[in-house]
Amino acid sequence: GFHLSGTVTEPATATEPEMTYKVAISFDRCKITSVTCGCGNKDIFYCAHVVALSLYRIRKPDQVKLRLPISETLFQMNRDQLQKFVQYLITAHHTEVLPTAQKLADEILSSNSEINQVHGAPDPTAGASIDDENCWHLDEEQVREQVKLFLSQGGYYGSGKQLNSMFAKVREMLRMRDSNGARMLTLITEQFMADPRLSLWRQQGTGITEKCRQLWDELGALWVCVVLNPHCKLEEKSCWLRQLRKWGEMDVCPLEDGNYGNELPNITNALTQSSGHSQDSLARPRRTVFTRAIEGCDLHWQDSHLQRIISSDFYVSPSYQREGESLLFNSQGQPLWLEHVPTACARVDALRSHGYPREALRLTVAIINTLRLQQQRQLEIYKHQKKELLQRGATTITNLEGWVGHPLNPIGCLFLTLTEACRLEEENCLEISDAGDSKPPVYQHVPVATGSQDSGESYLSLALEVALMGMGQQRVMPEGLYAQDKVCRNEEQIIARLQDLELDPVLVQTLRKQCILLLEGGPFSGLGEVIHRESVPMHTFAKYLFSALLPHDADLAYKLALRAMRLPVLETTAPSGDVSHPHHLVSVVPSRYPRWFTLGHLESQQCELASTMLTAAKGDMLRLRTVLEAIQKNIHSSSLIFKLAQDAFKIATPADSNSDTTLLNVALELGLQVMRMTLSTLNWRRREMVRWLVTCATEVGVRALVSILQSWYSLFTPTEATSIVAATVMSHNTILRLSLDYPQREELASCARTLALQCAMKDPQNCALSALTLCEKDHIAFETAYQIVIDAASTGMTYTQLFTIARYMEHRGYPLRAFKLASLAMTHLNLAYNQDTHPAINDVLWACALSHSLGKNELAAIIPLVVKSVHCATVLSDILRRCTMTAPGLAGIPGRRNSGKLMSTDKAPLRQLLDATISAYINTTHSRLTHISPRHYGEFIEFLSKARETFLLAQDGHIQFAQFIDNLKQIYKGKKKLMLLVRERFG
Repeated sequence: GFHLSGTVTEPATATEPEMTYKVAISFDRCKITSVTCGCGNKDIFYCAHVVALSLYRIRKPDQVKLRLPISETLFQMNRDQLQKFVQYLITAHHTEVLPTAQKLADEILSSNSEINQVHGAPDPTAGASIDDENCWHLDEEQVREQVKLFLSQGGYYGSGKQLNSMFAKVREMLRMRDSNGARMLTLITEQFMADPRLSLWRQQGTGITEKCRQLWDELGALWVCVVLNPHCKLEEKSCWLRQLRKWGEMDVCPLEDGNYGNELPNITNALTQSSGHSQDSLARPRRTVFTRAIEGCDLHWQDSHLQRIISSDFYVSPSYQREGESLLFNSQGQPLWLEHVPTACARVDALRSHGYPREALRLTVAIINTLRLQQQRQLEIYKHQKKELLQRGATTITNLEGWVGHPLNPIGCLFLTLTEACRLEEENCLEISDAGDSKPPVYQHVPVATGSQDSGESYLSLALEVALMGMGQQRVMPEGLYAQDKVCRNEEQIIARLQDLELDPVLVQTLRKQCILLLEGGPFSGLGEVIHRESVPMHTFAKYLFSALLPHDADLAYKLALRAMRLPVLETTAPSGDVSHPHHLVSVVPSRYPRWFTLGHLESQQCELASTMLTAAKGDMLRLRTVLEAIQKNIHSSSLIFKLAQDAFKIATPADSNSDTTLLNVALELGLQVMRMTLSTLNWRRREMVRWLVTCATEVGVRALVSILQSWYSLFTPTEATSIVAATVMSHNTILRLSLDYPQREELASCARTLALQCAMKDPQNCALSALTLCEKDHIAFETAYQIVIDAASTGMTYTQLFTIARYMEHRGYPLRAFKLASLAMTHLNLAYNQDTHPAINDVLWACALSHSLGKNELAAIIPLVVKSVHCATVLSDILRRCTMTAPGLAGIPGRRNSGKLMSTDKAPLRQLLDATISAYINTTHSRLTHISPRHYGEFIEFLSKARETFLLAQDGHIQFAQFIDNLKQIYKGKKKLMLLVRERFG
């Protein structure tokens, strides 16, 4: 029959006892159609016990007794035997079977029951009828549950990996031509469409998360594979089409370009003029992740030319037809396949996926021959237009549909098909595994099977050629963050695969030939002489080409990498100066409606390419010059040029050997460019950049330092020039590092002093002190700097700056100059009655102490300034107290006589200070009493006591104070409690 049953024993382990399971398997036309096992294991794959029983039956067919279907056996029994059979069966399983047996008996005895309406009875051991569907058993519920669980984990806990392995399982089923592949994919898709996050993302207008987006892409690509099955039945295809349309019409269905905003135009022609490529997005049809599969349902495999291509390696055109133009064959007679490239590649993917690797290879070769012919024709077209295009310096020709980053991954698909044919290991791995630790594949050359003369080509060299062609295709940057991001990701994936190829002489020849074609390819190549302004940049690709070519053809490597350095989208309307504010997310180009979201990444790739060339060109003067010019012309971001300067410096100054002068000079020149770019714009790394530049110039040598000191105004602000640049150049460390002789030291010092004076003139507020410090050792320069300070003091400087310079002067032994600056500072100051904690108080006390130590005249000059500027009673009384404690003039200025007598508060200049202090106390008292609260009464009484001390310094002070108190009692008699405290203390 068609039913296999058995008992499977699982041996005991250290933790588990021996277990026995009952297994039943139904099969039909060599397929297992259902399974049950006592282990109750829930998984989309068969449990080990089902596999064990199946293998036992396959390997030992004679050990398994073959019996007739049970209905046949029953047919041979008489009435008594049948009764005995049923009773024994019920007794053996009475607990499970008895209720069912009773129910069936009742139904059979009831004449109008449902059972009695049907002729005969079912038999699970008999096979299905010839017209019945027969397919492998798939636990549908389990598939649904697992997908739902993985989706609910949102790509965390390795769920993305799990879903990818389910997709790989679908591909494996398709390859084995198991009809469950499409069924399983349908179940997966239903769960994906039911993901509750879809409507949430749609409402919020946010894109789907990155991980999820990649899964949707793979889902879309798998459906394209399924509908392109070359041997599916028409009714299957129409059933899939209905499903796909139903999903595509749901409003939560993700869109092809990853946004819920503007969609990609549906482009099937490979080369179009790009004039109208941002036509109104409303006019474009909505393209979902299933649109490509829906379009794929219209494709068929009936074309006789296509059938001949895929069914034979020896399909060539008759030799007499090879003269004229033909759409079916090239001039060597090899077949061509002139379909829209991504669509043709989708056919290849379908053949590969459905287990037709030879056919996939044959179609791939035809596609590559077509691409080669297209490349030749484009070269010819360009030769005719070359003059005009070069004059214009731009082109409108570009591919609107790039092959790299395309939803169908055409280039990746051809590359994989070809390299799989060349893999050395036994199993031809189909799954794109993302295991990080897998060792790179090993390839060998397998000659291309062809009917024409031996081409000497291998599938491996074709793989390299088609990858280079695809990556070098000139194409316009697609719209939307997701599509742009995908371009970068796909490019990186292809390059990672290319890096697995060991470049032997055959591959190097392919590489060189293709690189030359790309350079000469005009507007059809991303590395051609003229490209579209919004062309996808080639930096990442060129970096790979440069490194691969360098050992074999350095001239070509440099020519190519230098050509690729451009980034035209930034050329035409990029603003001058710095555009490096923490990577501008959005293009700086105002004229463009779509935005370049990946611009930051693209610019850093441009920088990587430049860095790779700089490293390689070390020690080669001419090459370094050319690379430097390319950097200065093409890189617009100061932070990236700074990074390159640092890279060049690191490479030029290895720890274990001598510096490379040529590269050091390049580093310095890049550093100088950064200085000029960031001089007038704010940049948070500016200080670090300035310090680095001085370090770099020091490494280059004394001439470089002289040069930056002399041209400081085009590189630094006055503050940077004095406080960082000149200060570092003049430091002890620099002089030691350069081991300078006396004339060199003098030359540097003289340049630093000139700079200091120029900066002090330009910005005295911030540079005066640094200038004085830098000019200390040169009398004339020092005097000049001092004069600059005096001239600026009345207008441009604050009291804080003047006090700081005054203290510096005193410290340097110029007390009279310090006094002059302190007096100027006092005129800028104003301290109110309640500012008794102001930071300038220390400066005022210092200035008065300085004047007092210089002598009576200086004190007499500063006191009127103090009285005018300071209205705070406690500060004034403090100054007064200090001035009466010691005799003036103790500084002992040469040529001055000093009487050594203490000064009296009755005579000038202290009399004026005393009067001012008393009136400050009176004013402050009234101010405090206008809004005093009881908790401040105690503090206020202490304040009056301090005031009394000052009053008593005057001759009639006690009378003045008594009058003052009486006055208070009169005016503030309403504050009874406070006045009581005043009486208690002061009578």
